[in-house]
Amino acid sequence: MIKFENHLGSIEISQDYFANLVGHAASECFGVAGMVESTASQGLRYILKKDEAQDKGVKVRTVAGGLVIDLHIAVTYGVNIAAIVKSIVNKVRYTVEEATGLQVAKVNVFVDDMKQ
Repeated sequence: MIKFENHLGSIEISQDYFANLVGHAASECFGVAGMVESTASQGLRYILKKDEAQDKGVKVRTVAGGLVIDLHIAVTYGVNIAAIVKSIVNKVRYTVEEATGLQVAKVNVFVDDMKQ
């Protein structure tokens, strides 16, 4: 659970909701070939279930009242990686802030693989 306190009370949003929201936004960006497992538990779940989970490669945590999002992606060979990363950061930040109203402090994008 991600929990925030404000003047109206307490806000609790599940980790799965954020991971699915962020994973969907990132995978829609041009040049993203897919998401890569970021933890051993995600890799094991993928092997056992044999399906593509939206939270694959996504980690969301709170730091000093803001959200920090880590994304592990695979990119398409031959595209400008810097442009892809900038696009992902902007889209993920906008999507999360519009859907939840919570401030995104940082989006870290890790390019772990390149596919053709």
